[in-house]
Amino acid sequence: MEKLKGDVVVIGAGVTGTAVARELARYQVKVFLVEKYPDVACGCTKANTAIVHAGYDATPGTWKAKLNVRGAAVYPQICRELEVKFKPTGSLVVALAEDQVPHLYELLNRGYVNGVPDLKIIGREQLLAQEPYLNPKAVAALWAPTAGLVDPWGLAIAQAENAAENGVEVLLGALVEGLELKDGLVTAVRTPDAVIQTRYVVNAAGRYSDEIARMVGQDDFRIVPRKGEYYVFDKRFGYMAACPLFPVPTAISKGILVSPSVDGNLLIGPNAQDQEEKEDLDTTSVGLAEVLDEALDMMPDLPVRDAITNFAGLRAVARPSNDFVLGPAPGVPNFINAAGIQSPGLTSTPALAEMVRDFLQLAGLELKGKSKFNPYRQGIVTFCDKSREQQAELIEHNPRYGRIVCRCETVTEAEIVQALNRPVPCTTVDGVKRRTHAGMGRCQAGFCTPRVVEIMARELGLTWDEITKKGGASRLLLGQTKCSAAEKGAEKDA
Repeated sequence: MEKLKGDVVVIGAGVTGTAVARELARYQVKVFLVEKYPDVACGCTKANTAIVHAGYDATPGTWKAKLNVRGAAVYPQICRELEVKFKPTGSLVVALAEDQVPHLYELLNRGYVNGVPDLKIIGREQLLAQEPYLNPKAVAALWAPTAGLVDPWGLAIAQAENAAENGVEVLLGALVEGLELKDGLVTAVRTPDAVIQTRYVVNAAGRYSDEIARMVGQDDFRIVPRKGEYYVFDKRFGYMAACPLFPVPTAISKGILVSPSVDGNLLIGPNAQDQEEKEDLDTTSVGLAEVLDEALDMMPDLPVRDAITNFAGLRAVARPSNDFVLGPAPGVPNFINAAGIQSPGLTSTPALAEMVRDFLQLAGLELKGKSKFNPYRQGIVTFCDKSREQQAELIEHNPRYGRIVCRCETVTEAEIVQALNRPVPCTTVDGVKRRTHAGMGRCQAGFCTPRVVEIMARELGLTWDEITKKGGASRLLLGQTKCSAAEKGAEKDA
């Protein structure tokens, strides 16, 4: 059992935990970022709508309302620093009937209270000129120009890498088995392979944050996983929505929307189904039918036959508050919660990280700035978004750019090799997928997987049957059925 020592342990390497780790990396403190999965962004972060919300929806006075607008305002800067894809598209809440228009004004007024800039109601003529594929019966919409689109797992990966480059130690595959307490304070975090002595703990464990909180005796909230199911359509149809198109929201959900993705696909979803199981990510025929029916009401000409995949994500809903759970656990001042981070949690992440920093300072952590903190992270140099001349230069410098591995997304061998040699280890096929988009195209990895596995085995020094899709027992290959020519010759010689 390895003995480690630090100032802060951040539990959970989703978009919240990685943002907190990066924020703390600015200071002269020893930080550990601990994640039970074999990669970052494997929980709520990996499957969501990827929208930076403007902030008109949250109830005034809640954490959601306080942090959404601040988070949205700094997203462009953070994404520039970390080389993460971000598109400032704006968003629309669409009234499909006259009796829904009063709800638009309610959202408009709520947005004013929350401090959302430049909101306005637009009429049918401007709306259909802006979004010509909308249902023609649309009568008005709330226009929120500060909304946008982001790559959520790309952001979490970038934050983790930048944190690691600035001194944070990232421990993957490190399930938190227990917390040690003495005199009302957390003193250590136990994982299967290490005990980390620490002065402070930040609980950013997503769907499992209530279970982590119970380790220090806090039981005043629980996390209810809320499943949302989605369709993804081929990039040929990304033009059908210029920005996220929301229906008038319900009491529990922003509704089933139609939206472009930051990479140019068309996305519809999610529905909202509360459940008890925290790992159930299965899509259902009933749920997908609900998503499709409501999305067709928004956009009747959806290319139903050109969906390339379905997926489901789980949102970490905190009960009973339905708000973010932020701040120290009762009676344990050095244990700081960042729990229940559901929508607009992705948007709020930058402000959440600053708030956790402030809570740590209030709890007694001294934060002295690092003179050499580097906020910039260089991303993977991609091939598909370069001009022909730039592509030729890349190939001349590195011939692996001339070997296309994923034809759907035009991902090269050079990009996969980069993904496998970054500051935070990437050891799974899904990890390569999230870093390069290899396998995200219309064939859904049907052709590129064997080549990806081959490159991973070579770069990581593993055999093919040791490569997994997402860690654990998810091996893609279970053994060899045929011998190579060299092996056959060796058998004959024997």
